[in-house]
Formats: sequence, C-alpha cells, structure tokens
Amino acid sequence: QVRLVESGGGLVQAGGSLTLSCVSSGRTFSRVNMGWFRQAPGKEREFVAVIARSGTDTYYADSVKGRFTISRDNAKMTVYLQMNRLKPEDTAVYYCAADDSSTYYSTTYHAYEYWGQGTQVTVSS
Repeated sequence: QVRLVESGGGLVQAGGSLTLSCVSSGRTFSRVNMGWFRQAPGKEREFVAVIARSGTDTYYADSVKGRFTISRDNAKMTVYLQMNRLKPEDTAVYYCAADDSSTYYSTTYHAYEYWGQGTQVTVSS
C-alpha cells in the first residue's frame, strides 16, 4: 500500500554534502513513522535516523549525530535526509522505510514494513 521512491545519491568528496529524498505514493504518509537505513557491502543494514509521524520527534545513530538531519513534508509525502560533513565511512546504499505498525518510532529495521529501492552514496577521500 505504501511505495517509496528514493533519489539524491551520488559521489561526493569527503567533507561535502548530499540531500536524499524519498517520495511516497501511499495516501497514509502522515500516519507512518519514516526512517533511513544504510547498508555497506558485507555489512548488516544499520539504522541512521527516524522521524515520527508528527515530524517533531527525531532520533539519530551516534555515528551521524550532528551531521545528518531528517525531515518530512507530509503535504509532499516526502522524507529527506540532509547529510553534511560526509566521511568515507558513510559510503553505503541508503534506504528509506515506513513504519506503519509502531505506536512510537523504532530504530530496528524489522519494525518497518515498506522500503525504497535504495540509493548509492559514495564518499571519496
């Protein structure tokens, strides 16, 4: 019922910035918590950030705190991830995901029912 389409990935030099976007085709976008995850080759998918339905509560992984900002525009049915001061270790495929079940937001990928196709972010040094 919820389909997510991501864009904004690319190649950037260390210290640079990128903004990822994820557009939802679902009509209940405002009812779901939206999260960002990432996965590097050979590694498990890891939590990056989440924003609650209201758009007022956010939580970030320690590795990105102070550098990444998650936001949402319910009118546009879009969630964003602003990434600043990028590091080579940020290189991964980034996925947006929708949590339609949790009362409060979750940092575990098992809680998310819908996923985007992923967009590659590569940070060079």
